Amino acid sequence: MTAEMLELLVCPVTHSRLRQEGEFLVAERGGLKYAVKDGIPILLPEQAILPEGVATLEEFKQRFVTK
Repeated sequence: MTAEMLELLVCPVTHSRLRQEGEFLVAERGGLKYAVKDGIPILLPEQAILPEGVATLEEFKQRFVTK
């Protein structure tokens, strides 16, 4: 993934920037992890890996999404 592409992407849940960690893009706010497969980020919240201590996507949203 190029730096230019990474600059354009944000977490679809928190709208925070993403940073690359191996085969994942990780949201700066909350740490939601999105897989990158064949160079394509899979930015589907339902397929993201939740951070430790968070059981559901709904719980994640309650804790990390500002309105």
